[in-house]
Amino acid sequence: MTLPETPGTGARPAPRRRTVVAAGAGAVALSALGAPTAGAADGDAVHGTAVHGRTPRAPRLGTGWQRYVQAPASRTVRPVLVLATTGDVRAPEGLLAPGGARTVLRRPRPAAAPRWPEGTVAEASSAHAGNNGNDGRPRTYDAGNAIDGDPDTFWNDDTLGEFPDTLTLTLPAARELSGITVVSNSDGVPTDFTVDVWRDGGWWTAATVADNDVSHRAVPFARPVSTTRVRITVTAVQDTPRGAFTRINEVWPEAVEPVEPPSVTVDFGKVVVGYPRVRFTSASDNSPGVRLAFSETRQFLTDRSDFTRSDQSGVPAQGTDQFAVPAGGADWTDRKGHQNGTQVYADGLHGFRYLKITLDALASDAPAAEPWGTVEIDSVGLDFTAYLGTPATYRGWFLCSDDDLNRYWYGASYTNELVTDTFRQDDVDPRNAWSASLEGQLVLHDGPKRDRDPYVGDLAVSARTLYLTHDEAAEAARNVLADLAAHQRADGWIPPASINAYTLPLFDYPLWWVTCSWDYVLYTGDRGYAERHYPNLLKVLDVWYPSVTDSAGLLSKGLNDTGGYGDYAFLGRTGRITYYNANYVQALNDAAALARWLGRRADADRWTERAGRVRDAVNAQLWDASAGAYLDSGTGPVRHAQDGNAIAVTAGIADAGRAASALAHLDATTRRPYGNAFMDNDTLFDGASQRVYAFTSYPEIVARFETGRADSALDQIRRTYGWMDGHDPGITHWEGIGPDGSLYEDAYTSMAHGWSTGVLPALTHQLLGARPTSPGYATWEVRPHPGDVSWAQGQLPTPHGPLRVEWNRTSTAFAVTVHVPAGTRGAVALPGDSGRLTVRGGGRVLWNGGRVSARSVSVSGGRVTVSDLGPGTHSFTATTGRG
Repeated sequence: MTLPETPGTGARPAPRRRTVVAAGAGAVALSALGAPTAGAADGDAVHGTAVHGRTPRAPRLGTGWQRYVQAPASRTVRPVLVLATTGDVRAPEGLLAPGGARTVLRRPRPAAAPRWPEGTVAEASSAHAGNNGNDGRPRTYDAGNAIDGDPDTFWNDDTLGEFPDTLTLTLPAARELSGITVVSNSDGVPTDFTVDVWRDGGWWTAATVADNDVSHRAVPFARPVSTTRVRITVTAVQDTPRGAFTRINEVWPEAVEPVEPPSVTVDFGKVVVGYPRVRFTSASDNSPGVRLAFSETRQFLTDRSDFTRSDQSGVPAQGTDQFAVPAGGADWTDRKGHQNGTQVYADGLHGFRYLKITLDALASDAPAAEPWGTVEIDSVGLDFTAYLGTPATYRGWFLCSDDDLNRYWYGASYTNELVTDTFRQDDVDPRNAWSASLEGQLVLHDGPKRDRDPYVGDLAVSARTLYLTHDEAAEAARNVLADLAAHQRADGWIPPASINAYTLPLFDYPLWWVTCSWDYVLYTGDRGYAERHYPNLLKVLDVWYPSVTDSAGLLSKGLNDTGGYGDYAFLGRTGRITYYNANYVQALNDAAALARWLGRRADADRWTERAGRVRDAVNAQLWDASAGAYLDSGTGPVRHAQDGNAIAVTAGIADAGRAASALAHLDATTRRPYGNAFMDNDTLFDGASQRVYAFTSYPEIVARFETGRADSALDQIRRTYGWMDGHDPGITHWEGIGPDGSLYEDAYTSMAHGWSTGVLPALTHQLLGARPTSPGYATWEVRPHPGDVSWAQGQLPTPHGPLRVEWNRTSTAFAVTVHVPAGTRGAVALPGDSGRLTVRGGGRVLWNGGRVSARSVSVSGGRVTVSDLGPGTHSFTATTGRG
């Protein structure tokens, strides 16, 4: 979940090549694999995939997967590499480990900045309105800030991307100038500008600057000139997630070349989260300051962090965390707050991969912290706060013949571990998200960097990922769901998160609360939760959503004053939207399943019947026969969205023909090298057809698996997750991908987001094929969709013990073994063309291509299914041909 920002672009290194792992051997390039046997109707057919003429052999069950685990070995995390230094730095590698060489940063005391003569005035073409910071003190952005001698204040124009912007300085008397210096804010660096001086009754261009990318720019003139007026005309600035404004902090009446401050940039090797810790051994006696800048990517690591909560809270920290080093040194842990009264502020917890430490200080922090002196550092580290997922903690795991798929699965798990953390007042989103009812509880945040607040829509993915890996932490999902239910409005609407004091108006998230509640019960069997929150479910489905239902029986955003409500992406959609109604069908069916389990059959029947009516109305009102796909909206420009079309398939709205057509349309119109876009054109907003959300890609991937298109599901996984895995910061899964594979909201983009981990449940539930079918895994099924994968194995944690599955296929056979925990029963559905298969199990033939030999064996949808399997180990083999 994210509050809306402006999309942007980013660097794009080459993606990795897909590989396959064979037991006891190294990685083998996929190009050596043969295609499935010709004539296969879909990706589920039983055909072998050979590596150099043989099928890779699976390792012994339960071995080999541990090497993919990504979490640090302990809660004390150290950087792995020094990436860069600037200025006077000695022994930078000393930061990597304690007790070795000491890193020393030195910076001489800078000369005083030149000043304009008394009486100089500044005027600007426009100035942004002032506001108050969280400390209550007024902040101004007028032209006078550019000559006030305080580099922490700045002039900010008010035109948001409209140019030119002009700043004019008028001196009380003529002065000879040989140049000027422009010191700008890193959020609004002028990239193209001219400097004019007043001479002989007119303006004369003294200098032109193009492609500037530094915030301290010396601008020498071709020759000295005597003048009473100087004008800076800005025609372009660096765009930022906060917009394209000109922000000039200071203009000096001389061309002063910058003295590069000493800094060291270290790499932690992957995104981490927690409290940064620096052990300073000594410092000069002038309280030298250090500024820490953090970033998940190198692209957006500058002299400020890619994101800090202080940017949203209004604390004037200028995007870095500050510390004044005492002469005797300090073992400093970065905690939120001021070190000295209202000076020297640090933001506390951060999610990042890269850290830049600079000997510097804000002018406003003097004399508590000075931007010069000497600092000696013993080491840098991090106190890791999130769930620590070591091999010993994994209660569910996955492994298959494709090394890349393994990496994506464990990358998803690590991404989710980073968001599984304690709700703490100092660490959560500062936009009124703190809640006493959640304080100290384990929750699933959106991301380690931002937004550090649990959103229920994200749980639709992240909670499933948690249940399949570390189910003993399922309380993280329950805590969020129960807290949101406790804040339900009288009209039945349930808030999406605690942000804005539980008032952020989203239209779709109460439906996700229903589905997530069913998921929680399905995976855990927690009857107490189901009973306690059943009244909340009734109010959502029988009070709130009927209030926004139109005469056709469809949800229609705009009814009941909901026109201003948003959704998971804050999209400006109103009226009948396929996505909302597909979600409604899904939620009604999930609620019906929960009601039946609790013995509320009348409610279950009513919701099932309503789901059928909504299904029929969606097909009648929102199917676009000309495109062969569901419309995004029943009104306005014609477009077709990934979210509505995918969930229409997974929720059972689309029959087989419509499902095939809709998925084919998405392939033809949204396919990108970095995944499938969530819209097929740009009528909703510019660039929509280039934006990929893994959140909405997950149901499309599931839809492809479940409709017999395993190869296309795997292709989509490899494009989407391969792109994220192969690009900085690597391993973790992004909130969203923009045009050409960029960070879709520039630095603001979360590069580790729980809602993007759907590859993990998809590989476990669809590729491996194992999933619960009733609460607490009392019943389950194994229905593999192998595609081009040669073997897979995995373990699902259940309240009764582990459910283990392993399968292997050759060119003529598919073999599966299921290890069933006590107290559960289930079924195995073997892939392939039942008319060509012979199925054996328990030492006998169960199916010979036309006849069953046991009551527990049935044929449906082309699969041979063996049911009523109890505790113990069960093995089956399906071979092509009769016999």
